[in-house]
Amino acid sequence: MMKKILTVFFLTFVSSLFNLLAKPNILWISAEDIGRHFGCYGDPNAITPNIDELASEGTRFTNAYTTAGVCAPCRSGIITGMYQNSIGTHHMRCNASLPSWLKPFPILLREAGYYCTNNSKTDYQFSKPSVRDIWDQSGSRAHWKNREDGQPFFAVFNYTGCHESGIASEGKYKSVTANLKVNQRQDPQKISTLPPYYPDTPIVREDWKRNYELITAMDSWAGSLINEIKEAGLYEDTIIFFWSDHGVGLPRAKRWLYDSGTHVPLIVRIPGHQVGKVDSQLVSSIDFGPTVLNLAGIDFPKEIQGRAFLGKNLSSPRKYIFGARDRMDERYDIIRAVFDGRFRYIRNFEPLKPYYQFMNTPEKGATMREIRKAEKDSTLSAAGKLFSSEMKPVEELYDLENDPHEINNLAGDPKYLTTVENLKEVMSKWQSSIGDIGLIPEAEIEIQEKQSSSRFEIMNGKKSDPNHIQELVSVATKASEGISALPDLMKASNSQDPVIRYWAMTGFGNIGRKAGTAAEQLAVKAMNDTSPNVRIAAARAVAKFGQLNAALEVLKEELISEHQWGRLAATIVIDEMEEDARPLVNDLKKLLKTRQPNKYILRVANRALNDLLGTNNQVP
Repeated sequence: MMKKILTVFFLTFVSSLFNLLAKPNILWISAEDIGRHFGCYGDPNAITPNIDELASEGTRFTNAYTTAGVCAPCRSGIITGMYQNSIGTHHMRCNASLPSWLKPFPILLREAGYYCTNNSKTDYQFSKPSVRDIWDQSGSRAHWKNREDGQPFFAVFNYTGCHESGIASEGKYKSVTANLKVNQRQDPQKISTLPPYYPDTPIVREDWKRNYELITAMDSWAGSLINEIKEAGLYEDTIIFFWSDHGVGLPRAKRWLYDSGTHVPLIVRIPGHQVGKVDSQLVSSIDFGPTVLNLAGIDFPKEIQGRAFLGKNLSSPRKYIFGARDRMDERYDIIRAVFDGRFRYIRNFEPLKPYYQFMNTPEKGATMREIRKAEKDSTLSAAGKLFSSEMKPVEELYDLENDPHEINNLAGDPKYLTTVENLKEVMSKWQSSIGDIGLIPEAEIEIQEKQSSSRFEIMNGKKSDPNHIQELVSVATKASEGISALPDLMKASNSQDPVIRYWAMTGFGNIGRKAGTAAEQLAVKAMNDTSPNVRIAAARAVAKFGQLNAALEVLKEELISEHQWGRLAATIVIDEMEEDARPLVNDLKKLLKTRQPNKYILRVANRALNDLLGTNNQVP
C-alpha cells in the first residue's frame, strides 16, 4: 500500500514538474531606485524578511547590473532585450521608433498563450507597439487573477514607493512607511553603510535612513504578492523573479554607471530547483526578458542582444557588463562603462563637464543640497571632493574587489595600463557592434530617422557600413584625447558624415587654443555647416579659440532653430560659457517668454540667467 502511495506521489510530482517546465506561471516583482540593501545580501541594517525568505528558497544573483542608472532607458532595454543606446531609447525622456522585427517580449508570450499583465509602470520610451499591444492588461487593476481558468500567466507588479521621490518628499515617505512598526524603523545615527562620498550630516543620514525604511515597506508589499500566489495554490507552479530597475535614488548613484547606480538585487525562485543557491555569473538587465522566454520554452530572435541565464540550451556566460549614460533630463553627458567582474572601466566622452551638472530634479533633494552646501563651505571629504570637481577624468578604472565605493581611480597607474587598454578595446568593439546611437547628437538623430524606419536602423540598417561605425566610435573617442589626436580630428573635420564632423569640432573645442590656427580656421568655416550640431560644436570651439563675438552670433541663431534638441544643445553651451555669455542675456530672457518644444530648454536657460544675474528664479 505504501509503495502504491509513493508511486502515485512520484507520478504526480513528475507530472506537475513537466507542466511547470512546459508553461510555468511567471511573476515579476520589481522595485524602483534601490540597491542591494537586503539581509540576504549581507546588509547589517536591512529589515527585509520576505525577500530574504525568497532568496533562501531560490537563487540569489550577486552580479546583476542594469544598463543605465536611471529608470526609463533601463526599462526600454528590459522590455526589448536590447541596449537602449542601440535602439534609440537612451535619453531620459524620448520617444523612439523600434525596428519592425523587434517585439517587446510579452507579445511573444501572449502569442504562445500566456496571459500577460503589468501593474503598472511602463516608461518604455516608445509608443509603438502600444501598451495595449504589449499587455493583455496594464494598469492599477492588472492582475493574473483576471486570466481564463488554467491559462499560464506572466504578471509584473512594480513598487513605486521607493522611488527617489520617496526619499525627497517627506509626505510621500511618511505615506509609504505609515504602517511600519517601531522595530522596523531605523536609527540614522546607527546606520553603518553611509558611503564616504556623502557629507556625514544629520540631513544626509535622514535620507539614508529613509532609503532603508522604504525598502522595508516594499518588502512587506512583496510578501503580500507572494502570499497571493500561495493562497491560490500556485506557489509550486510559479517562477518568481525579484529585481530593481537600477541603484539607489540619491546623488552619485541614480543616473550614474557606478556600482551604486547599476548593481541591483536579483532573486529567482524556480520550484523544484536548488534552494539557497548563490550565483555569481554576470547578468545584465537586458537578459531578464530572454530568460523569461527561455524558461517558457519560447524562441526569441537571434538579433536580441540579451541572453538567457536560466533554463535549457544556454549560450556562453557573459564576460562583460556594459552600461551607458546619455541625456539626463536637461543635461547631456555621454559616458560608457564596461565591467569584467572585478574592474570597471569608464569612458567620459565629455570630460570638461563636471560630475554634478545642475539638474532641476536631483538639486531638489536634501542630500544634493547638503553636497552643494559642503562645496561652498569647503567641508567635503576627500572622496566627496572627487565628484565635485569641475571636470571629469577622461578615463576611470576601479578595482571593485578592493574599492567597492569606487573612489580610487587607477586609470593613471602604470600597473593597470594593460587592464585599461584591454577594457577600452572591449568597449569600443561593443559600441561598434551594437551601433551606439548615443554618439549621434539628438538633433541629428531626429533628422536621420526620417530616412530610416527606426532609430536602430540609423546605425544598423541594410546600408550601414561597419567600418564607418568603427570610424565614428574612434573619432568620438579621440575627441577627448587631447593634442595627440589633433591630426585625426583635422582629417575627421572634412568627413561626409555630419556626426564625425561634430566630434571633430568637439575635439577642437576640448583642446582649445593649443589646437592652432589651422583648426581654428576649420572651426570658423564649420559654423556655416548644414548640420545644427556641427554649427553649435564649432561655435563652442571658436569661442575657446578667442573669437567670442562670432561664436555668440551663431549660438544666438541656434536658440531659435527648428530643431528642438539643437536649441537645447546651444543653450547648454551658452550656460557653460558663464560670464562670456552675458551678451546673450536678453536672448535668454526672450527664450523663457517663448513657448518651447520641451521644458528642458527653459530649465537650462533659467539656470544660465540665474548665474549671470544673481537671481534664484524657478521653472518646472
